[in-house]
Amino acid sequence: MDAELIKQFITNSLREDVGDGDHTSLATIPAGTQGKAKLLVKDEGILAGVELAAEIFKVVDPQLTLNVFLQDGVVIKQKDIAFEVEGSVHSILVAERLVLNCMQRMSGIATLTRQIVDLLKGTNTRVLDTRKTTPGLRYIEKWAVRIGGGVNHRFGLYDMILIKDNHVDYSGGVRQAIENAHEYLRSNKKLAIEIEVRNFDELEQVLQSGGVDRILLDNFNYRDLKTAVNMIDGRYITEASGGITLDNVIDFAACGVDYVSMGALTNSVKSLDLSLKAVK
Repeated sequence: MDAELIKQFITNSLREDVGDGDHTSLATIPAGTQGKAKLLVKDEGILAGVELAAEIFKVVDPQLTLNVFLQDGVVIKQKDIAFEVEGSVHSILVAERLVLNCMQRMSGIATLTRQIVDLLKGTNTRVLDTRKTTPGLRYIEKWAVRIGGGVNHRFGLYDMILIKDNHVDYSGGVRQAIENAHEYLRSNKKLAIEIEVRNFDELEQVLQSGGVDRILLDNFNYRDLKTAVNMIDGRYITEASGGITLDNVIDFAACGVDYVSMGALTNSVKSLDLSLKAVK
């Protein structure tokens, strides 16, 4: 966990939600009231966000006590209790919505990721996330992918050279794009280079030019994908993308790629139903 980034995220999120005070709680509950609440599971899947929840409670009120029963990454079912938090009721209610929003989304992502990971067992293919994330939530969404057993692709534009179709078109072609990338890196930081290819002609150009670490085969059908993997013949790491779903991911893996990347892990996932309930 990147502690500084998480602290900044929590602070900004609380500022957005709390403003100048939780006036409903302040108006209805006497100052100093102490209590306990439980994180109730109302769904089935993979739990994620417990570690983040602990940080949220800590930022809201260091005096809150958290008793964790279920850790990130475990299988959960309805009526499970993930944890209990005890202390100032006002503090618990301030933290409630941020904890739930994060944990519900993270658990949904982790659950879908685990389904994909389970399907890929017995193959040599692993699942990657993408940059198709919610603005401001990328770190926790990619964290959830890891909890589910997936692999993080690049985090942003800064930690990898990924030459995609627009880069190729704007730079004047595959070879020129690769040459430009190497020229740029000679006077800048050391970064891995991946290039996306759309057809066999572009793939041939990459194989002739070399100078990349990974080849992304975008929107290839199964037959062409198998042919492309055979052409590459283990010389480069291979990744497939485009139209990959829960229903067809195993077919893509059967083509022999090292990775499949799926935007659906983070951009269209269903959140898990969790609730923070008062313990009377």
